[in-house]
Amino acid sequence: MNVSLTPELERLIEQRVASGQYTSASEVMREALRLFFRYDESRSREIDRLNQRIAEGLAQLDRGEAIPAEEARRRTKERIAARRKAKRAD
Repeated sequence: MNVSLTPELERLIEQRVASGQYTSASEVMREALRLFFRYDESRSREIDRLNQRIAEGLAQLDRGEAIPAEEARRRTKERIAARRKAKRAD
């Protein structure tokens, strides 16, 4: 298999090999692809979870379990404030 890389990517790979982190360009590429596929699978699972939550929300709406818009906004603002507070605490 042949792969064409931009000069910038080639330079970055050469830097990694020169640093001693990797023994060859092939090793850098194998690691990059492993990380890419791990990321891609994680993203796919995240999308599946999001689609499931959307389906659950739509089902709740169909059953008449909606909440007023102002209540939804209030809850959302509370969640955002709590997350910001938790980040500051870290």
